Amino acid sequence: MYTPLLGPRSLSIVRSPPTHIHRRGTQRIGDLELTSLVYLGAANRFPDLCDKNPDQARRVNVDATRTLAELTAARNILLVYISTDYVFPGAEGDAPYAADAETKPPNLYGQLKRDGELVVLEATKQSGMGIILRVPVLYGTANENSESAVNTLVDSVWKAQDGEAGVKMDDWALRYPTNTEDVARVLRDIVIKYLKERGHILQLPKILQYSSEDRMTKYEMCEKFAEILDVPLNGMIRNKEGNDPNASVQRPYDTHLSTQVLKDLGIDVRTVGFVEWW
Repeated sequence: MYTPLLGPRSLSIVRSPPTHIHRRGTQRIGDLELTSLVYLGAANRFPDLCDKNPDQARRVNVDATRTLAELTAARNILLVYISTDYVFPGAEGDAPYAADAETKPPNLYGQLKRDGELVVLEATKQSGMGIILRVPVLYGTANENSESAVNTLVDSVWKAQDGEAGVKMDDWALRYPTNTEDVARVLRDIVIKYLKERGHILQLPKILQYSSEDRMTKYEMCEKFAEILDVPLNGMIRNKEGNDPNASVQRPYDTHLSTQVLKDLGIDVRTVGFVEWW
């Protein structure tokens, strides 16, 4: 495996990103008689694509989630549903958001992920075997930079070497890029704790949040990449305009997630430094 900037790293990740999710496919979980845990990270995770094809996005983000949650609950399998900070409105001055704060998604993607949370909690309310883990924008080892909204900024930095490129980059919304290796570690710690304490799992919190404290706009991330690569950003333009009120997809200003519930559970919420990892 490799990182976009520094090449090989000693990390192995097994992943199977589905292009289509069907009920018959999710029902195959019944074949996994010894399964005690399922992570659900499959989603249409691009706000613009959700808005362009809402029916397909709902089938993936909500309907398939409901099916899987019902199947795991019936088999007493722990389900961890990966959600997003976009369930919150992100209005200026609101953050950080506690895990029990009122959700009010600013766009369809956030609405569908919020709906996915609700179907998991409903399907598992009797067993307590459903957990929500909200995370912000992620970066890390990837096969293609386009797989991450952060990794792909490296390509924008290279493009901006052309002084006439005119690459507009958001310098308004605050983001908290979080490394996938840290998320994997936290997931492991959560699962170990919840399975060890499954005798009183109904009393454990069901909505958890994890986030880095590194706060940057996308433009500031590009500045970090440019410093690491020792290249200029002559062809990149700061965009401080914020949301276009006429745009179909609205994005939040600041959806910083509080990690207090994880801390209360004794889960280590430290993260690798953004520049350090790259």
